[in-house]
Amino acid sequence: MLCLYETDFYAWTQEQVSLLKARQWQQLDAANLIEEIETLGRKERQELRNRLALLLGHLLKWQFQPEGRSNSWLGTIREQRIQIKLLIEDSPSLKPYLPQAFLDAYELGLSLAIRETELGDPVFRKLVLTLWRKRSVLLFYPIRMGQLDSLKQPYSRFLPSSYYSGFP
Repeated sequence: MLCLYETDFYAWTQEQVSLLKARQWQQLDAANLIEEIETLGRKERQELRNRLALLLGHLLKWQFQPEGRSNSWLGTIREQRIQIKLLIEDSPSLKPYLPQAFLDAYELGLSLAIRETELGDPVFRKLVLTLWRKRSVLLFYPIRMGQLDSLKQPYSRFLPSSYYSGFP
């Protein structure tokens, strides 16, 4: 026999909320509640990683495909920065995960840039490693080729440098 969790997830959540509010601990579906709470935590980390990947991919495209630059790309860059900032503000415990999230997102962003620009892997890896060392992948604003020194200037309107403590 299927339980409510398997047949009507929304109804199950409402039932669990009612049981929690009534402090009816013994009637709670503890196993599925634990699973759902763990899943929520994973989703937060996954969202951070996916937003970083999209940001990195668009920054690389902006840098290496100037003929394709558009307001759409710029909008995506801005949106991802803002969303990452808000995500970290809403869940400050994600901040220590930023270095790992960057590493996890690295290949995804790189793959996006390579696929959409048709430039080779080595071109991008050099820039990404420079950005990583300077802790500025989220801070630098799209720039023209030959202006890598400007990466040192944070674009702190979106993510203050305090978000980067803990990066190697």
